[in-house]
Amino acid sequence: MALDFVLSFGGAANSRATRHGVLGRFYEYLSVYDDQTETLERRVFPRSRAIPPPRILSESELVSLIDACARISPGIPLRGRTMATLIGFLASSGEVVRLDRSDVDLTNGVLLVRKTKFRKHRLVPVHTTTQAALRHYVRVRDAAFPQPKDQAFFLSSRGNRLSATGLKNGFAEVRKFAGLDDGKPLRPHDLRHRFAVTRLSLWHQQRANVQALLPLLATYLGHASYSDTAYYLTGSVDLLAMAAERAFLDGGAA
Repeated sequence: MALDFVLSFGGAANSRATRHGVLGRFYEYLSVYDDQTETLERRVFPRSRAIPPPRILSESELVSLIDACARISPGIPLRGRTMATLIGFLASSGEVVRLDRSDVDLTNGVLLVRKTKFRKHRLVPVHTTTQAALRHYVRVRDAAFPQPKDQAFFLSSRGNRLSATGLKNGFAEVRKFAGLDDGKPLRPHDLRHRFAVTRLSLWHQQRANVQALLPLLATYLGHASYSDTAYYLTGSVDLLAMAAERAFLDGGAA
């Protein structure tokens, strides 16, 4: 009966393993009161530790994703503007963080990223176009909520800090409106991968010394080692083509 219940769920293998684990813990609890209760074999549904590869959006797909933000909650314009600014911010800087208003210096174009995964603060400069987008968001946000409920930079439709769940749900709606639900799944974190790949592609186009510039990318992303940065450097078709071209200039290895 337990196996039939788990197998009736049509989701991913790890989701079935989670469902089986919940049942197993319930059976263990029930066995305290009824010694006839059977225990479930823990390894019937082994978990997969494989990390799904990121989806690297093309420029047109990214534009479609940002444009689709205007279609969610048309009666609450701030919600769509918050999602559009967050998506553009992530694509242009590789960051999605719990920013407070005091962390954003739009005069100098510098953000204070607090307590990342390595529990360190760091300063992150942003492009002038990103500064302009953030300034526009501030005007829309402050018009909607002249008296904010907290010091969060990005607000939900209720005027408080946008939660991780709010971002996840909003992103799912935008992705559907943009027609990006077909094929490989798209997650907000994939835009951080896209940022790293795009930066490498630009350096290759500029004929820059990519190897020498990698420490700059690692520092910008807040990584303690290059192996952490390498995780984000997905080998897209365009990037591999440029790297191969540079590797064999004049008919030999460069």
